[in-house]
Amino acid sequence: MIAGLDEAGRGPLAGPVVAAAVILPRGHGIRGIGDSKALDSGTRFRLAIQIRSRCVAYGVGWADAAEIDALNILQATFLAMRRAILSLPVGCADFLVDGNRLPDFAGFGTHSARAIVRGDASETCIGAASILAKTVRDTYMDHVHSIYPSYRFADHKGYPTPVHRELLLRHGPCPLHRRSFAPVREVLSLQSAP
Repeated sequence: MIAGLDEAGRGPLAGPVVAAAVILPRGHGIRGIGDSKALDSGTRFRLAIQIRSRCVAYGVGWADAAEIDALNILQATFLAMRRAILSLPVGCADFLVDGNRLPDFAGFGTHSARAIVRGDASETCIGAASILAKTVRDTYMDHVHSIYPSYRFADHKGYPTPVHRELLLRHGPCPLHRRSFAPVREVLSLQSAP
């Protein structure tokens, strides 16, 4: 069994980075799996339902804004990936990871692990992980919109859109904002200036 690993949410100014690990069976019959960024929201959510129902197993993990600030975004992404592996209900020793670097697999009994640039577009199990990570993160950001409505997280999911940056400047950061990211740091410095 091979698990595909991918993440969603490395670039936003707010919210967690979410990773998913997915093991697909041969002949899963799910059409349209690929890079989640290339799919519209409705297609992603439809595919996520099929992936969950037809996969051998899946796991999801994340690192929140405080962990991102403490570790840096790359190490927080790797932490989310390790948490996704730990949440798999079955053991797996072979991994395909989207990107050009691998998380630390020490202690996971790994037989093989390979980083594949643009793997979400070329390896179905990585594409499936990409879709699950993105849909889980988007659902979370839709939920926190009701807690912090003044930031309109349901509209931009925490990404640095002009609207989000303007709302961040107007209201200052909330607990979901990544204080180590330059645009958030700049707002904090403006707020603390005399």
